[in-house]
Amino acid sequence: MRKVLLIILCFFFPFVAVLIHDGLGLKVLWAFLLQLLGHVPGVIYGLYRVTRD
Repeated sequence: MRKVLLIILCFFFPFVAVLIHDGLGLKVLWAFLLQLLGHVPGVIYGLYRVTRD
């Protein structure tokens, strides 16, 4: 159930989903920077990080 909620969150705030999944670190910074470059790259990276287990 948690993973489903993180996937949904990825579509709106990818960097927050990565933060919840991985904790504070460079991965969150990458997600935030990709979000600034465009919404789609941020979503793709967020989904990659959240679904990768």
